[in-house]
Amino acid sequence: MTPNKKVDKPNIILILADDLGFSDLGCYGSEIKTPNLDKLGTEGLRFTQFYNSARCCPSRASLLTGVYPHQAGVGEMTEDKEHPGYRGYLKDECVTLAEVLGNGGYHTYLAGKWHVGKRGPIERGFDDFYGMLGGFGSFWDEKNYVCLPKHRPKRSYADGEFYATDAITDHALDFIEESRGDDNPYFLYLSYNAPHFPLQAPKEEIAKYEKYYERGWDQIREERLARMKELQLADEQMPLSPRAEYWDRDRDIQGTNPAWETIDPDRQKDLVRRMAIYAAMVDRMDQNIGRVIENLRERDELDNTLILFCSDNGACAEWDPWGFDDWITTSNFLHRKGDLDRMGGPDSYHSYGSGWANACSTPLRMYKHYGHEGGISTPLIVHWPEKVQRKGEIDHRPGHFIDFMATFVDVAGVSYPEEFQGNSILPMEGKSMRSAFQGEPPQSRTLCFEHEGHCAIRQEKWKLVKIKERDWELYNIDTDRAEMFNIAADYPELVDELRNDWEEWAKRTNVE
Repeated sequence: MTPNKKVDKPNIILILADDLGFSDLGCYGSEIKTPNLDKLGTEGLRFTQFYNSARCCPSRASLLTGVYPHQAGVGEMTEDKEHPGYRGYLKDECVTLAEVLGNGGYHTYLAGKWHVGKRGPIERGFDDFYGMLGGFGSFWDEKNYVCLPKHRPKRSYADGEFYATDAITDHALDFIEESRGDDNPYFLYLSYNAPHFPLQAPKEEIAKYEKYYERGWDQIREERLARMKELQLADEQMPLSPRAEYWDRDRDIQGTNPAWETIDPDRQKDLVRRMAIYAAMVDRMDQNIGRVIENLRERDELDNTLILFCSDNGACAEWDPWGFDDWITTSNFLHRKGDLDRMGGPDSYHSYGSGWANACSTPLRMYKHYGHEGGISTPLIVHWPEKVQRKGEIDHRPGHFIDFMATFVDVAGVSYPEEFQGNSILPMEGKSMRSAFQGEPPQSRTLCFEHEGHCAIRQEKWKLVKIKERDWELYNIDTDRAEMFNIAADYPELVDELRNDWEEWAKRTNVE
């Protein structure tokens, strides 16, 4: 009798949100309705100190390859800077999750956003793709989304029916159904572009939240931290960090997010609408994740499916407290009266700004782009009933996107190559998470970060971090996760040691 491979090896679904803040899920303290992810979290394992690489392209490069983004060639975005660490596409010296798992007998699918350069998902090991090859665009415009390989039939949608989050899920469910044609397991990379700007969502979803956000970002931050303490995600003594700074380096603008009560009422209404749209996008994404979970449950496949959920970077502060309405010029328009109702529709284009990003990063400091905790920390949910027995537990050990490759190689029983398609392959940088699944004690880790000159190194409880234009700062993360008390002056030898370690890492991994 031929063994059923689906029993021997788990299906793997890696779900990635785009620009989701650390505290934006209900099971991480948010007021946003995310019951499906909350259920995965309370039935599975939640991590509080798992790290990405501060921005979409570098994070996706690490997630896909198991090496640091500069080693993969995507230290910044998709522009080729003709430097080994900044080619803007995945180099031949690395392999992707799809290439490794595909060689191990897995079907490999990507539904959602690629955004790691000119060599697309089919060239890098995925059997099928539906979604957006670039970074961002309208959620209402079907022309932004493609199927690959080119002969693959694409779903059609009636006028006014298309919404990207729904369509990405539609195609993901098609991929899962196709995988059932044989006994081979599958790997699905479900890479949503929500809630990245432009902030766009169906009106019925926006309506759920508009009144709620009239309380403003100061109260939202306080309420989220209180819930995080109740959920034991944050220490009972953790203070709320001060309102964060913001920068727009192109316009040479810098400041601190204002107190909500000082903002003009018309501007408050505009900002309330922006955050309501953002929350609606997260809500709708959760509903769609629920569709996938229910499909697996109906087919009795949930127990042997490893599901992970995370975000590619911290909340997006681009670029000031008011947000923008034009990506090219980063200009802002104050929306008033009847115009407020059009925000979030097909003809609108908004970000929500640094004030709301600060709230979505609660209780952490800074946001996307930066090496501070608010920029590199992701919620991480792991759900695998057959193997993860730590139901509802919270794990505080540090981890990183580089760990996904090592974990999937481990749990799938596949080989990681030393050579692939005639190229020598870099060794994995990450560690398997299986020990965390089983409740074993954490091992000592050193993790490093760089993006746009913003740098950090995490070594056990110590974190050395700098904003590009400033000096290094030192924090004890065990007692100061919010990075409020810089103790660099108290430990000059430790600062030198950690800085030297970071510089050695930077040289080894092609950081410019």
